[in-house]
Amino acid sequence: MKLDLDKIVETVKTYLPQKKESFIGLHEPIFNGNEWTYVKECLDTGWVSSAGKYVDRFEEMLAEYTGTKRAVAVVNGTAALHICLKAVDVRSGDEVLVPALTFVATANAVSHCGAVPHFVDSEAKTLGMDPGKLALYLQEIAELKADGCFNKLTGRRIKAVVPMHTFGHPVDMDRLLEVCERYKLELVEDAAESLGSYYKGRHTGNFGKVAALSFNGNKTITTGGGGAVLTNDPEMGKLIKHLATTAKVPHRWEYFHDRVGYNYRMPNINAALGCAQLEQLPRFLRQKRSLAERYQRAFSSVEGVSVFTEPDFARSNYWLNVLLLDEKYKGERNRLLEHFLDNHIGVRPVWTLLHKLPPYQNCPCMELSAAEMLESRIINLPSSAFLEMELAEYDV
Repeated sequence: MKLDLDKIVETVKTYLPQKKESFIGLHEPIFNGNEWTYVKECLDTGWVSSAGKYVDRFEEMLAEYTGTKRAVAVVNGTAALHICLKAVDVRSGDEVLVPALTFVATANAVSHCGAVPHFVDSEAKTLGMDPGKLALYLQEIAELKADGCFNKLTGRRIKAVVPMHTFGHPVDMDRLLEVCERYKLELVEDAAESLGSYYKGRHTGNFGKVAALSFNGNKTITTGGGGAVLTNDPEMGKLIKHLATTAKVPHRWEYFHDRVGYNYRMPNINAALGCAQLEQLPRFLRQKRSLAERYQRAFSSVEGVSVFTEPDFARSNYWLNVLLLDEKYKGERNRLLEHFLDNHIGVRPVWTLLHKLPPYQNCPCMELSAAEMLESRIINLPSSAFLEMELAEYDV
């Protein structure tokens, strides 16, 4: 038995505004706030680079919104995650536990430290790292010593865990924190996709020493490129800001750098865009939640597929909506992707699991049956916040 591809595509068409042959993208930004005003001020004053008032303002707004004590704006999400790992002392030759089901930047940031990604399975209820399965795995392969946790099979130190909140859906953080405490592991949140998502009433990015955000063009808010580090440790915040600004010691004229730093500073013009976007975030989130609820209603009676909904302990930003094929139809995924695209609807599969990519095929990994199952069944649907605005005009 095969999926009724036409019915699935028509169901989406019913809940998306169609304008003849126009293509509906997967996730596009909205610029209808103060973006023009703030960016024009940067151009008019010449403050377009790494100094200027909007960088400080953006960092303050991010810290206030997320409830963290410090935010440091940087050039992109990968840089944010890299500097997070450096700040918690991930060293060359260490292993870092990351989900196999994540964007490649999660593993790349580990590699930039000279460390080794160690791939972990996911769980179906969150699409993120499975704390229970990880605990059982570490019970088998981990050895605790005075100076940390070590992999008995490789002899390398296992230094950190990097959960990624997939498509904005928070990982089960309480259970994961228990694993980290038991095995002396640093928790570094990859919150690149979860600005506006909450775990048990607390914004993501508040659970480890540091967390990374991304503001790429397809994220819930964008600075064009860009990212940020969140922390509740003021001293850690100072260290990260210092490292991200080439480790230059402040002085009126002297260029003195006291350690190896990184030129990861976010330009003022990008931060200006971010300020305008962040002002509108509550509205974006309302629109995205409304769109997700439309999808859930639309597919509630469609055979062979379902729409993924947030875990019961979380409030998700629904960055990208997930159409999940029933397991018996997983072989139909590629045909359905092609059918959507042929009908001018921008969809995509989930990322190729990282242990399958050439740079990471020889990295350690646990059994990954859940991640492999999810990889074969996930299709992301168009999720731009403005789609809900246009739907209201169509009165669907």
